[in-house]
Amino acid sequence: QVQLVESGGGLVQAGGSLRLSCTASGRTSSSYTVGWFRQAPGKEREFVATISGIGSRTYYADSVKGRFTISRDNAKKTVYLQMNSLKPEDTAVYYCAVRRTWQPSTSADEYDYWGQGTQVTVSS
Repeated sequence: QVQLVESGGGLVQAGGSLRLSCTASGRTSSSYTVGWFRQAPGKEREFVATISGIGSRTYYADSVKGRFTISRDNAKKTVYLQMNSLKPEDTAVYYCAVRRTWQPSTSADEYDYWGQGTQVTVSS
């Protein structure tokens, strides 16, 4: 089992920044892929960013490319999502998830463990 805890969410004005953290415990591995997803009210969960377990290859949704950066600190078992130039449409609950393989994926169905989520609200 892998347990994930997200933190760093909050209320920010448009144009501002937040850094989300996702800390893992349990049977973790630095070779696992970690992804960030988000879900806004009334909408389906959508892919935001992912970082592979080997080589730390990163992939982003088009809507956040150039504004968000995903990174990982394996020693701390933590993955970060730096969010800059935030927009009201970024408002959502943000979830981190772990896939028990080094291969990245943008599909939520391919992730095995999920955190409880952290709310991000961007005011206009």
